[in-house]
Amino acid sequence: MTQRQDFEAMRDRLNRRLTEIDNRVIKRFLSVDAQTYTKGALDTPTKELIGLTASLVLRCDDCVRYHLNRVHDLGLRAEAIHEALSIGLVVGGSIVIPHLRRAIDYLDELEQDRAPAP
Repeated sequence: MTQRQDFEAMRDRLNRRLTEIDNRVIKRFLSVDAQTYTKGALDTPTKELIGLTASLVLRCDDCVRYHLNRVHDLGLRAEAIHEALSIGLVVGGSIVIPHLRRAIDYLDELEQDRAPAP
C-alpha cells in the first residue's frame, strides 16, 4: 500500500466517524472547511496552495498530505508545489524542516505515480 492509500483509508474511516456524531458544531465546521476551497475570487488550486503553506507552518502532517493530494490531483507541477512549500519554510522557520522533509517524500511518491510507465 502507498503512503497515499494508507492516508486516504485512515482519513475516510475517521471522517465517516465524525459525520456519525450528532453535533451541530462539528457538522458546520466540516461544511465550512469544504466550502473554503471552492472557486471564488481565488481559483481552487491557489486556495489549495495557501492551505498547503498554512498547514506546513502549523506543522500538521495530515493537513499537508491532504493538500498535497489535492494540488497533485488538480495537476499542479512539482515546481509550483515546491514554491508554496518554500514560503511555508520561510514563514515557519527551521522548525518546519522535519515536516518539509516528510512533505517532499510524500510528493515524490505522488509524482512517481503520475509518471508514465516506460
